[in-house]
Order: sequence, then structure tokens, then C-alpha cells
Amino acid sequence: MLKEFPADLHIHSCLSPCASSEMIPPNIINMAKLIGLKIIAICDHNSSKNVEAFMKAAGSEILVIPGMEVQTVEEVHVLCYFRDLCHMEKFDKFINEGLLYKKNVPEIFGSQLIIDEKGDIRGVEEKLLLTSVKYSINEVYSKVKELEGIFIPAHIDRMSYSIISNLGFIPPDIIPDAIEISKNALNDEAVLKILIKEDKAVICSSDAHNLIDMALPPKTFFLMEDLNISEFFKCIKEQGGRRVAIRA
Repeated sequence: MLKEFPADLHIHSCLSPCASSEMIPPNIINMAKLIGLKIIAICDHNSSKNVEAFMKAAGSEILVIPGMEVQTVEEVHVLCYFRDLCHMEKFDKFINEGLLYKKNVPEIFGSQLIIDEKGDIRGVEEKLLLTSVKYSINEVYSKVKELEGIFIPAHIDRMSYSIISNLGFIPPDIIPDAIEISKNALNDEAVLKILIKEDKAVICSSDAHNLIDMALPPKTFFLMEDLNISEFFKCIKEQGGRRVAIRA
């Protein structure tokens, strides 16, 4: 029997320089519980160094999907998700090698804090994460598929950093597992026509950079048998009757 699990698959932690320092595990997990989320994904810019801390903090009440938001050489943002930390760490190494070194200036771009499950600072990322990697979108896609991950173009309705705004189309040799839209697109007929044409699962995420961004009711719901990573992967691919639903 399928059960409904509210989800937000695009949340930034304090590792992203554009995110608030309040975006630490205790705060995000408590906010998720408060608004009824059962599935979340931490998707920092070009790094996954805080993912494990959130997985430890969540316990069994909330499923944390290992994720990352990558900025490709075309300046397209894509969301990448993996089954476990092992696959996530291999992808993190690949992305880090493709990120040219430019020292972060916290006073300009913001701090890039690496934290533990309690939110205590255990390090600082020196390399600026708000830049493009040297890889094309096709190369990022190929690596995600090599690691058996999920590939989702981010906020395709936005006028910047989206696959539609920057490329004008989804390349024919890229088959996304789903498409992400922002909450502003739910009532946009033009965007909905694109979604129908693409015939993909659709998610609507908060893209939260602070706790207030998370405070709205969830828009994405996963209909699956149980709360685990295997079911999540089956659901995003809409296998065995499982499906993803979005609501305004």
C-alpha cells in the first residue's frame, strides 16, 4: 500500500556561501518536522561536505537524500542525488577536481562552513563554491549515471542558471529522471506545457537559503511504500505504481 511522504529536495546548508549561517542540522531538521516534511535533500553548491552531518542529525524520522547542486560550465544548475554516502563522496571528488581554485572572500560572498550534526563548526571551505565547474552538462550527466544517481535540471522556469534559459532546450542525449520547478511556476501555463511535453516526474522545491524559505507548506509529495532510499529511487522513476505529485 502506498503512503504519502511530503518532500523538499533542494535545501542549502551553511556550506553554501549564499545561505544563512542558521542553516545547520538542528535548525533544518526541526523546521522540517514543524512543517511536516518526511524527505529532504541538502544540495549545496558544488559540494556535499555537510550531507553526512544532516543524515546523522535526522535519525529515522526524516529521510535525508545525499545531494548536490552543480553549476556546469554552461552555468546551468542541476540537482544530483545518490543512494549512499559512498557514491556521493565519489561524485564530490569528481566535482571538486573540476572546480578551479578561487579563494573565497567571506566578506563578499559569504562564509562556507563545514559543520557536524550538532551544528558546531569543524572547518571552513576555502575554495569558492559559487563558480562553474569545468565540466559540460553532458559530462556531469554521464558521471551521475555512472554512479547510478538521479539527475534533475534545477528550477527550469527561472530566467537564469536553468537549462531552458541558458541552453533553450534539454539536449536529446540527456534523459533527466525528473524536472524541478520553483514555487512560482505552479500556476504558469507556459511552464506546465513544457512539463507535459517532456513527460517527466516534476518536483517543486523551496531552494531554501534560510529557515524562512522552508516555512511554506510542502509542494512535492512522494507516493511510495516506505520511507527509505530504495523506495525514493523507485518513486522518482515512477516504478511499480509509485509516483510524484505536486500541489499548489
